[in-house]
Amino acid sequence: MGPRVVVTGMSVISPVGTGLEDFWSNLAAGRSGVGPVTRFNAEGYSTRIAAEVKGFVPEEYIDKKDARRMDRFTQFAMAAAKLAIADAAIDFDTVNRDRVGVILGSGIGGLETLEEQHKVLMSRGPGRISPFFIPMMIVNMGAAQVAISFGLRGCSLITTSACASSNNAIGDSFRLLQRGEADVMICGGTEAPITPMAMAGFCSMKAMTTRNEEPQKASRPFDTERDGFVIGEGAGLLVLETLDHARGRGAKIYGEVVGYGNSCDAYHITAPHPEGRGGAQSMQLALLDAGIKPEEVDYINAHGTSTPLGDKLETMAIKQVFGAHAYKIAVGSTKSMTGHLLGAAGGLEAVACLMTMLKGVIPPTVNLDSPDPECDLDYVPNQARKARVDVAMSNSFGFGGHNVTLIFKRFMQ
Repeated sequence: MGPRVVVTGMSVISPVGTGLEDFWSNLAAGRSGVGPVTRFNAEGYSTRIAAEVKGFVPEEYIDKKDARRMDRFTQFAMAAAKLAIADAAIDFDTVNRDRVGVILGSGIGGLETLEEQHKVLMSRGPGRISPFFIPMMIVNMGAAQVAISFGLRGCSLITTSACASSNNAIGDSFRLLQRGEADVMICGGTEAPITPMAMAGFCSMKAMTTRNEEPQKASRPFDTERDGFVIGEGAGLLVLETLDHARGRGAKIYGEVVGYGNSCDAYHITAPHPEGRGGAQSMQLALLDAGIKPEEVDYINAHGTSTPLGDKLETMAIKQVFGAHAYKIAVGSTKSMTGHLLGAAGGLEAVACLMTMLKGVIPPTVNLDSPDPECDLDYVPNQARKARVDVAMSNSFGFGGHNVTLIFKRFMQ
């Protein structure tokens, strides 16, 4: 098994707030972060709404010159890393930086930079392309810039498994710590996909909601009238440490990571397996890894994207894994408020799971007004619920059939 792995720091930059308190108070109150797209002119798009991060000023976290040389997804990563490290109260001058790593998830990387520089190429020619174009666009820079900024010389990489990217980043960090290859890992995800091209691509796939007149009611997981996801942006990061390392420096502990399961549907590039097979397998593997019985799980932060097929098949997978106990578990989708942050979704949702355990409150699935008969579990509709949660599961399922499940547990000495 290796050493126990605990969470000692957390941070969020999200459509429902920056910082743990804002993020949590808005989630618990059921407030949506969805509104009209302001990052570009979305006239002519079938979807004109998104869950944007409001009021983000990169210079509050990063030197102005450096910030200009980073894509928005890297700016989110840098800001979230600074917040998470400050929250963990970790002084890197007192630890072995060779044993501190950074693994972040991102599905798309620097698409905004790519689009801007392509315009420059087409209008002004190859000689006018920025020398910073490549290092701004490439997806690994989310992790690289954090490692450079803090001088962290351990394993540093980006996981890219579409919407499962963050959960892979957290799970792989968990494994490194379990194997004794690191003492501390900064992990989670970052994404800035609200760009003309990404939005046009998802519109063309008909994957996103077209409920443009009611932005805050557009993301409606498990509801009969759901018609697609709402795209979001932001970052969610954790600081993970071995228990001995955390205790050695007197760190506060938010919770424990105990299970990690991976599977692939091996079925289709965008559609989930019609029997929910891959999602069920990743949940079963995470339970096995954690040594936890299905009936011990109190809360599942569902992938729950508000797509007609995805929500139904995730429900089916949960029933396969949990049997009769499925109806006793609180199954929530925080994407009903935050939108879908693609590769950063799991990072945000890991924080939501840990905050749920800490606060004794399960955030609601908002906009669940007419439940789909095929989605008949307890989705904590519309109102937060007070409850003790000792074991929380988080699902992330991505295009390509990637399924990743994490399990968090209340920390006990």
